[in-house]
Amino acid sequence: MATLFISDLHLCPSRPQINRLFLDFLAGPARQADTLYILGDLFEYWAGDDDLGDPFNAEICAGLQILSKSGVPLFFMAGNRDFLAGDGFASKAGLTLLPDPALAAIAGANVLLMHGDTLCTDDEAYLNFRTEVRSPEWRKSFLALPLDQRKAKIEALRQESEAQKRAKPTEIMDVNPAAVLQVLTFHRCTRLIHGHTHRPALHRLEVAGEACERWVLPDWYESGGYLACDASGCRLLGWPPAAP
Repeated sequence: MATLFISDLHLCPSRPQINRLFLDFLAGPARQADTLYILGDLFEYWAGDDDLGDPFNAEICAGLQILSKSGVPLFFMAGNRDFLAGDGFASKAGLTLLPDPALAAIAGANVLLMHGDTLCTDDEAYLNFRTEVRSPEWRKSFLALPLDQRKAKIEALRQESEAQKRAKPTEIMDVNPAAVLQVLTFHRCTRLIHGHTHRPALHRLEVAGEACERWVLPDWYESGGYLACDASGCRLLGWPPAAP
């Protein structure tokens, strides 16, 4: 049995085909997994745990809860789109919240898990914004607003973010190699798994004389994908599987 990793699904009502792929994944490969880790941006946005009654959110949480009750442990790390997901979401979905970064013992080795946005250190404007919205003061103030106002503000922020991304050089939205070396050195790990950049790949590098690897998870825009890790190593797999 392998441990599975996914991220950057950006689930929302306007993309029903991807939502269906995700629910099929939960009933398929994930049901056979040792553990499932979701490393951020499961949702296109999350306005707060008081939105759990929304039919779409309830459907996704129900699918996760079914998997959890089948005996597969679920872990969730917030991304830049769903960082407001909290204890209410965790309880409804039957999963455990993880800090970012987090260390996990997988197949006999310590593995560093991240969403990946904090590795994009060349994008100073984004990191400053991230610091602001992750502060307890901002969260408290934002969550005190009525739900419909929060959703309107999130939509405005999303549109502003898309406009800013179009104006930025693509290089600064990828991870900084020095930041990768720093986190691997600090946490004394030889394997890093993250998402966020939507550039799935295996990157091999050397840190303090040790061979290390950085796995980048795929997004779920046109189709799905996940990373499977066991004692033999890791491999990126598509979902649904390609036709023979």
